[in-house]
Amino acid sequence: MPHVIVKTWPGKTEDQKKRLADAITKHVMEIFEYGDEAVSVAIEEVGPDNWKTDVYEPDIKAKPNQLYKKPGYEM
Repeated sequence: MPHVIVKTWPGKTEDQKKRLADAITKHVMEIFEYGDEAVSVAIEEVGPDNWKTDVYEPDIKAKPNQLYKKPGYEM
């Protein structure tokens, strides 16, 4: 039962968020071979002032072995 959390800066429209959630759901279903009912997607907005402490340090820097796509920036 995959649950995908996307963390992003604020400012994306509801349509963009819905389209991203739909695309993620579609690909999770295809690649992991799950039905639609098994997949959930959340989008969490984190402002630039909190990105380093709330996302970069705990989710990126502290967990490099869990990253399948690393960012092209450092903080």
